[in-house]
Amino acid sequence: MDPTHMLWSGWGDPGRAAPLPGRITDVLGELLGVRPGDGRRVELADIEPRAHRLTADAEEALTRIVGEGHVLTDAESRVRHTRGKSTTDLLRIRAGAVGDAPDAVVVPADHDEVLAVLRACSERRVAVVPFGGGTSVVGGLAPGTPDCFIALDLRGMNRLTALDTVSRTAVLQPGLRGPEAEALLAEQGFTLGHFPQSYEWATIGGFAAARSSGQASAGYGRFDDMVTALRVATPEGTWDIGRAPRSAAGPDLRQLVLGSEGAFGVITSVTVRVRPAPETRAYEGWRFGSFAAGRDALRALAQNGLMPTVLRLSDETETAVGLADPASIGAASGAGTGCLAVVGHEGGAAEVSEHRTRTHAALRDRGGEFLGEAPGRKWAEGRFSAPYLRDALLDIGAFAETLETAAFWSDVPALYENVRTALTTTLTGAGTPPVVMCHVSHVYPTGASLYFTVLCAQGEDPAADWALAKRAAGEAILASGGTISHHHGVGTDHRDGYAQEIGPLGVEVLHAVKDRLDPSGILNPGILLPPVRPRPTGA
Repeated sequence: MDPTHMLWSGWGDPGRAAPLPGRITDVLGELLGVRPGDGRRVELADIEPRAHRLTADAEEALTRIVGEGHVLTDAESRVRHTRGKSTTDLLRIRAGAVGDAPDAVVVPADHDEVLAVLRACSERRVAVVPFGGGTSVVGGLAPGTPDCFIALDLRGMNRLTALDTVSRTAVLQPGLRGPEAEALLAEQGFTLGHFPQSYEWATIGGFAAARSSGQASAGYGRFDDMVTALRVATPEGTWDIGRAPRSAAGPDLRQLVLGSEGAFGVITSVTVRVRPAPETRAYEGWRFGSFAAGRDALRALAQNGLMPTVLRLSDETETAVGLADPASIGAASGAGTGCLAVVGHEGGAAEVSEHRTRTHAALRDRGGEFLGEAPGRKWAEGRFSAPYLRDALLDIGAFAETLETAAFWSDVPALYENVRTALTTTLTGAGTPPVVMCHVSHVYPTGASLYFTVLCAQGEDPAADWALAKRAAGEAILASGGTISHHHGVGTDHRDGYAQEIGPLGVEVLHAVKDRLDPSGILNPGILLPPVRPRPTGA
């Protein structure tokens, strides 16, 4: 399916959007006081963005570069490229608020066209927002208030251009969506192994630009671990980075582009390491008596060299609700009381068998109870379904949103408690207390990522309520030693928190990089980088 056919008012494939089962609706009615029909939505045909501000000269110049039919200024194209897919993004677009729609959507075919588009836009001071799958949930596609801006849709750049079976690397174009990349690699017996929740719609370029981390990161690594080389188009020219597996030739400049969210340039090619496709996949469930006990067990695996491919742990609330298996929410959890862990193993049959034996012994030593493969299979079957559930919740007047962070193991307990407290004490605008759930989503020898899901009734102004709650959660994260984002990125939502993390000098360093690569400031303005505050006299 073409990425522009993603559901405009929600997530993913329109054919998979479905109302909540009556069982779940009944539970939410009792818990939050919401009911079917409470959601609000206008129709796409009724939304009319403001008149585009692209000058005739700019439109003609862009059309000369990318060709007729690849500079789109019609209302539907512009609406479909408005912002991302956070809950507040969806509430706004469902209300018809598209005042920040791009003035045009430009669809280039290759690196040279991207380079020419950037030069033309730089000369005319037209801002450029790179657009892959449109899945940002942190304001990464909302570029402040430029006088005029285009969405640079990279969907036409969607090929596997090279595969080195000896070195096990692949060169992928940025508009290639996750399933498409996996299908192309599978034809040659390989896998990338990157499966974030946005996998079905997010793109290779977006994975790199936002430092994505997939659900199988315990086994395959984060996306930034996979990248060996990048090609980047900037208003100042082409930047090729990365020429060996490892190098001591100065700082690794790939790291300036990974996570830069389109502020420094447009990624037009990504070289990644790939692995042989696994012969065997086995997912299983484990129960722990408490979240603390489960965390200790996961830490033991990570620190003792027993990391499986997938390793996740839901807290008591998430386990009771059943969020690890969205299709069974409101029914009895496979873990009963306590906390559900999902453990996945991938690889050769003998390798998987040996690894399962060792991890089983380690988890039992830490108090784990083996629940069999059924909970793991259910999680694997529904691993990409949660965003569809979020949309259905919006339809009945519920509000569902997520945030994530990471910290060292010694800081994780306080981080968990402090973020939960911040969310529960601020989300009171709808008159009913929120449900705050959490799971350990990614595990490392030195620490872990915590992923929070919040469910509450929509108040009079749910976007404002969430902004207040997220600000409080962000303050709690930073005060507790966490990072403002482990894998969602910075965008505009986390920009101020990111500035606190890296400090004033770090902000100035990044601005210096941007000034050199993008002197006109057209690339995703307002994203990632906060304004530079004047230095004190004498500094």
